Amino acid sequence: MLLLGYVPTDRALWPYELEKKRSQYCDFKDELLVNPSEVTRRMEEMTASEREEHNAEGTGVLPRAEIVRDEHPLSLGKTSVWNQYFQESEIVEQIDRDVKRTHPEMEFFNGDSSDSLSNQESLKRILTIFAKLNPGIRYVQGMNEVLAPLYYVFKNDPDQSQAALAEPDAFFCFVELLSGFRDNFCKQLDNSVVGIRSTITTLSQLLRRHDEELWRHLEVVTKVNPQFYAFRWITLLLTQEFQFRDCLSLWDTLLGDPEGPQATLLRVCCAMLILVRRRLLAGDFTANLKLLQNYPPTNIDHILHIANKLRGPLPF
Repeated sequence: MLLLGYVPTDRALWPYELEKKRSQYCDFKDELLVNPSEVTRRMEEMTASEREEHNAEGTGVLPRAEIVRDEHPLSLGKTSVWNQYFQESEIVEQIDRDVKRTHPEMEFFNGDSSDSLSNQESLKRILTIFAKLNPGIRYVQGMNEVLAPLYYVFKNDPDQSQAALAEPDAFFCFVELLSGFRDNFCKQLDNSVVGIRSTITTLSQLLRRHDEELWRHLEVVTKVNPQFYAFRWITLLLTQEFQFRDCLSLWDTLLGDPEGPQATLLRVCCAMLILVRRRLLAGDFTANLKLLQNYPPTNIDHILHIANKLRGPLPF
């Protein structure tokens, strides 16, 4: 919570800040996860004076939409809550599919118990609320993998009173985490100086600076485009390359490094390449691509040790 800026450094302020954020998340759920039928019912039940006050305050269930009395599922109006509901249903379905595929090997995420199913529902709600609050990004496949470690840590808090509030805490930490990586998820920025392709180019130049022989063999000789493997590494913050427990240790470093998570992530990715350089230098396009898309089991501490030696300004 501290590393992501969810709570202030002054511990005395934690109770107030946490209560405020958790209350805000409850408001998000009430506002953004309500069924259109319920929205219509609530509006119908409001008196004229209540409706005027409701509109004046701008704090309604769906503040971006003007709810009319004859709202119905067949309405084609752009402000229709039903129209919005049907447009968003595809995103909700994608979230549902992805959440069910999150760490299938772990009972915590994919078991048949009531706890496992409850955890899935929490992940779905977090991702759905995030998508609705961030229409410029919405939901991008893979966000479930970035959310999973955060939710897991909060849900396994030894203090059961805190573990019970894992959902709002994970939501706000997820928002904070993605604020530093959101450009990687924004398709409109793919070809910009801050988009994912630019970030991958920076990784390529970082490898060239520290091991030009390996860089040349990969990108010139065997023509392994770094996008073939680094896109997943970077966008999913390496959650798919290592065991879950190792990812938690890795993330401690990413979030705690004074150089910032983006720079640290690129150094770790570069270290991963250097660590398997002998196999890469001996391989052709097919062998190298297979190796990098299925990174071999490795000691995380060793990777972090190599990454630490690569410190310095990132190339641009």
